[in-house]
Formats: sequence, C-alpha cells, structure tokens
Amino acid sequence: MVQLCGLLTCQEEPVPLKSISVTLSICEFVAGVSVTLNYENEEKVPLEVFFVFPMDEDSAVYSFEAMVDGKKIQAELQEKMKAHSNYENAISQGQQAFLLEEDKCSRDVFCCNVGNLPPGSKAALTLKYVQELPLEADGALRYVLPAILNPRYQLSGGPEDSCLKMKAPVVPLEDLPYTISLVATISSQHSIERIQSNCILSPTEYLDDKKTSARVSLADGHKFDRDVELLIYYSDVHTPSVALEMGKPMQKPDSLMGDTAAMVSFYPDIPEAEPVTCGEFVFLMDRSGSMQGPMSKQDKSQSRIDAAKETLTLLLKSLPIGCYFNVYGFGSSYEAFFPNSVQYTQQTMEEALRRVKLMRADLGGTEILIPLQFIYRGPSIPGHPLQLFVFTDGEVTDTFSVIREVRSNRERHRCFSFGIGEGASTSLIKGIARVSRGTSEFIIGKERMQAKALRALKRSLQPVVEDVSLSCDLPQGLSAKMLSPEQTVIFRGQRLIVYAQLTGTMPSAEATGEVCLKYTLQGKSFENKVTFSLQPKHDDNFTIHRLAAKSFLQTKDMGFRETSAGDKKEVLEVSIESGVISSHTAYIAINKDLNKPVQGPLARRDIPTPFLLSTTAMTPWKRACTRSKASSYYRLPASEPTMITHYSSMSHQQNGHGTRRSLTNKILFSLVFGENYLVQLISLQKADGSWDLCEGLAIVLGVKLRDIRDAFTIKNADLTSWATALAVLWLHANGQDLKCEWELLERKAVAWIHNHADSRILSRTFISVHKVEDSLELSLLSCCMN
Repeated sequence: MVQLCGLLTCQEEPVPLKSISVTLSICEFVAGVSVTLNYENEEKVPLEVFFVFPMDEDSAVYSFEAMVDGKKIQAELQEKMKAHSNYENAISQGQQAFLLEEDKCSRDVFCCNVGNLPPGSKAALTLKYVQELPLEADGALRYVLPAILNPRYQLSGGPEDSCLKMKAPVVPLEDLPYTISLVATISSQHSIERIQSNCILSPTEYLDDKKTSARVSLADGHKFDRDVELLIYYSDVHTPSVALEMGKPMQKPDSLMGDTAAMVSFYPDIPEAEPVTCGEFVFLMDRSGSMQGPMSKQDKSQSRIDAAKETLTLLLKSLPIGCYFNVYGFGSSYEAFFPNSVQYTQQTMEEALRRVKLMRADLGGTEILIPLQFIYRGPSIPGHPLQLFVFTDGEVTDTFSVIREVRSNRERHRCFSFGIGEGASTSLIKGIARVSRGTSEFIIGKERMQAKALRALKRSLQPVVEDVSLSCDLPQGLSAKMLSPEQTVIFRGQRLIVYAQLTGTMPSAEATGEVCLKYTLQGKSFENKVTFSLQPKHDDNFTIHRLAAKSFLQTKDMGFRETSAGDKKEVLEVSIESGVISSHTAYIAINKDLNKPVQGPLARRDIPTPFLLSTTAMTPWKRACTRSKASSYYRLPASEPTMITHYSSMSHQQNGHGTRRSLTNKILFSLVFGENYLVQLISLQKADGSWDLCEGLAIVLGVKLRDIRDAFTIKNADLTSWATALAVLWLHANGQDLKCEWELLERKAVAWIHNHADSRILSRTFISVHKVEDSLELSLLSCCMN
C-alpha cells in the first residue's frame, strides 16, 4: 500500500494548492491587492488543476502572471472564447498553460486553471486587483477578502459551461487543506485611529510618528475558514477630493488609458429633513433551504432565517402610518402575505407579524427572478412610490438575469438589498441596488442585521434629492468625459465617487480646476464645490484608470449571454485596453519554452472549497432555543406559538389571582424574549406608535401594573398616553446603545404623543421626549409614581 504524503482531499488525492499569500496596500479608500496561489505537484503524473474562488464584484482584476520553476510568464487578456481555444490547444500539445476567467453568470466568481503541471513542479500564480472600499455608517472603511463560496442554486436549463457547474469538492471549514497569509499596509493623509478585524491580527505597527501609515498581518497559521474583514478608521473620512492620474505613455490620445483620469470623491452635506410618510414597502425574503444555515461558523451562530425574521419584525414595527406594504417569501416557489400591498394599520401589522413568526426556510431553491417579475407587474399605488427590500444569502446562478430585470424597472422603484451570511453573492446584492439607485448591505459574523436594515429604511423615507448634476470648470482646451453612470439619487451620509477622462492639452503647473455638485431638496438648491490642481500624478499600477474602467464595465457588462451586441463591443474594447477582466475576456499564459512537451495523460484535480455547516443537524428544540450571541434573543420552536401572549388583553382581566397571574405572565414573557427588554418593549408597540398600559409593559418597566395604575391620578385622561410616554422615556434611558434600531418607532410614538396626549401627562412625567438625559434612567419612573 502506497502512503500518500502532503495535503489530501476527501478522496485521498493530494491537494496541489498549498497556500495563498496576500499583499494588501490601502491608500485612503482604495485597496491594491496582490494574491499569489502556490501550487506543487506531489504526484507521479502531470496535473490539470481547477480552482473556483469568490471575489468581491467591485474588484478590478488587471494582471495575471505565472512563476513556474523560476520562470515568469506574463498573461495576456484576450476575448474569452479565443483564450479558451488557445488554452485547449496548448494543453493538447503538451505545453504548460494557465487560464484566469470571470464566471459567465456572476461577476463575483473566478476560476483559475493550471494545465500540464509536471510531477515535482511548482507554480506560483499571481493576480492583482484594485477596489474602492465602502464606507460604513460608523465611518470605517471596509475591506473583505472573500473565503466562502457557497454552492449556488442551479436552475434547470442553466448554462453548462459556468464555473459554478464544476463539481469542486467541499470540506468543512476546519479541514481546509491550505493556509493563507496576509500583510496589509495602510496609508492616509489623515491619522489612522485603529484597525479592527474579525480575525486575529498582529499588533498594529505604526510606521511614522503621525500615525498616517501602519501595518498589520494575519496571525500565523490562519485557516481560510471565513471571510477576512478589515475595518480601518481614519481621523477624517468626509473630506471631498479630486485625484488626477497620468495616462500610459505611448497610448493613443483620446483613449481611456492614454488620457489623464480623474477620481472625484464627494460627501454631500445634505441637511436632515422630516421623513416622508408615504410609500409602498415590499419586503422580499429568501426562504430557500440554505437560509437555515448559520450566519457564521461561530459557535451557536444564529440561523440566517431567524436573523431575517427578527429584522423583518423590527421593520414592520417601524413603518409609518398611512403607507402600504407587503411581504413575499421565495425559494423554488413564492408566497405573499397579502394578494396585493395593503395599507399599514394595526390589523394588517398584526396579521403580518403573525405570519412572520411562522416563516421557515422551507421553499427549496433560490429562484428570485419570478417573484420579482410578479411584484413589478403589480399595479402602482398613486402617491406611494415602490421601495423594495430584498433579503437573501445570494446563492443564485441567474445573477445577470435578475440584475437586468431590476434595471428595466428602475424608473418606478428603488431596491435596498441585504446579503445574509458569509458567501452571499456580492454580484447580486450590489448589482440590484446599483442599477435601481438603492443601497446594499452585507451582514456577516456577529453583525446585527437590524441596524443595517433600519438604516436602509431611514434612507427610503428621506425626501427625494432632485436635479442632481455634476459639472467641471476647466481651462480652455481641456474637457471632461464622465465614465461613471449619471447620478440621480444621493442619500444623506453617503459617499459619491465619480470617474472622468480628461481630454485635451494639460495646462501649466499653476492651473487649477473646479468640480461642482448641485442638487435640490424640498425646493431648496444646494451645491458642493472642490478646487483641485491640474497636475496629475504617476502610478505604475494605473489605479484610477482601472477603477474608472471597472465603473464603466459594471454599467455595460450584463454577463456573457445577457449583454447586447452594441454594449459587448464597448466592453471588449475597454476591457482589453485597460487590462480589467470582464465576463467577455480571460487571461491566458502559455509557457512555450519547455524543452519538451509534458508527457502522459493529465489527471484532473479540483481544489476543495470551504462551506458553512448547517444547523439542521441539531435537534429542533435545541436549535430553536439556542441563544444567539449576535442578537441576545431567545427563540422558541415553531410548535409552541401559543406561548406568545397578547398582554394588552390579559392586563384587563382583573380577578383575585392577580399576583399569581402576573408572575405567570412574567415567566412566559421571559421564555419568549429572554432578558432583552428592548425586544419586549418593541413587540408591544401598536402600529400608530402608541403603547397600551398592560402587564407586558409593566414587566419591562420593572413595576407592578397595579402600582402604575394607582399612581396615575389624572382624571379623565387616557392611560394609553401615560403608557406611551413611559415607554419612550424607557427607550432613552435604557436603549441608547441600540438607538439606531428604534429611532423610527420612537419617532412614531413622539408624533402620537404630540397629537393625542394630554399636556398634564407630559408635565406629570417631567419629560420632553427628545431631551431625556441618561441620568434619568428608571429613577424618573419611580418619581412619577410617588
């Protein structure tokens, strides 16, 4: 019996991929990344190796090279079918060949082929890309190196030549047979306050006294068992800027790579305005089987469907009175809560919440296109623009078809999309938000979905920013051609990045230009201006040019089969000129200098990819009652819905067993909600924003219901006003750390108080609901009752 050495697959085949090394350079909000895949053939036969891996869809891959036994081979970007033909011809002739391509069906999946790797041979394949870093709500710049590529649901009749059709072996995260190393260097004109990660890092090493440059690395021995996330905090990230980059020498003028490229970054100072109270809010919730999987590999990680249900509950509670809404669940089929969108009332909200509790990840595969088409065919509601919220783990294969459908309906709606869990398709999530002028969010690890979903809801309720225009004031003989799509929507607190090509004669060193962003909000005109030097800087990697090319390609490239003939021609021209890969191009490298062809039949080896284990192996009761560290919520199994009691009705049943009933209610309440009193309080709020004075509210306040009633001595006043004022007071005193999640429902409560409450109640509670000090806490409650 032969003893195999080295790393093995589950079929006991040696794994040719030994390690992945990443060099990351972040300057301001742009990342330059170099990824090297190190292969070694430990077998006695030549190999053809296939490695399918995820990439963020915003990554502009612009270089690919192979180092084989000390010899460097630079790859060439070619039209995809031509590259495939050249690869196959080289392999058949015994030559070494290397192919890198973006998947035909999704921009966030790549495949790397190594052909004719002889026994004992080593190869290091290096790909390089640049990427804009998104800005988080807390001011952090977020870089993610994807690791998890979850299996994508395969539609019948789908393309057979997609990378996603490859039967690559999968292994549990802890058994992944290759390691990764990462070294990151961060630099900025502003000081670097801190660097955080979901993985163990080395201590931050500052490279200068002003802390404008720093270096960190992954801890030794890190397994590629999760997406690697870095959060970079600068002292200031809201400074508008214009950066100019020289074109490539020897390139023809008036070409993308030959001319100077500009990157314009704005942080519009949009004033806060009162939210609108109209709109049709449609929530499209993924209920495919994969949603039963965990949010992350962390112990006791909450399932994706449970996190989505809790978030949907909070969203439904936060909707404004008078709007319209509906909820759809989709998988291989789809279901709607109501035949058409209904007006938001106490009755419709309660019915929707009842159905949310019953939702399960039980609808099979992930087919989102058909329910989207059904929603778009529905009648529009005059005065209520459609706002679509999509929650999915993004495991689909018809990505470009879905994006095209959303784009064709962009004039009648905005889409806010949420990628749930590690491995969600960035191509789908970002794509549908971008083409519909919405926003996208990703929730991984211990991140709270609720906060990100409520931020999107707040944006959807913002008054529309209109008449958006961007203009450049340049010296005579110089003009700007915009490469980014026209901006029609801007949200408060959002960064705006635009790329332009400067054509003509660059002026003297002293010359400056000016760019002006104009927009209108609620009839008032606003403008932001930036003056900049017209002296471009040289960059060997042509970072701005390639980011500009990527921005252009994202608007034109709708996949290998979905792109129109006219757009395909432009995509090919820009892709090959800039070196930025697209769905219509691929990198090919051939080692033509071998002394003799590689002999013998090729053995195929597919590199294993990690997957997240599902919670379905757990018993139903254990799975349902597992406490999530991310949310601190307790969940009951579906077989026990009757334990969730309507406390408002119970509180009016007065009898001689009040004390015992109160204790029983408190026990039941604790079983349902654990110790999370904020969730308890939110669950009791009515659609109009008010609270009833009931047993459940008394439990949250930590006071007996009888004592609250006895303390209320104002004659002929409404107890609901009293209860609502106390609930708002409690939110401000005890829920400040999660204020972003209850701001909208608190706003409803304040509006209700102002419209309904007796002024004597407000003075009685000693509060102005918008000016509650932290020091008040529950001492005010006891004060109110004395």
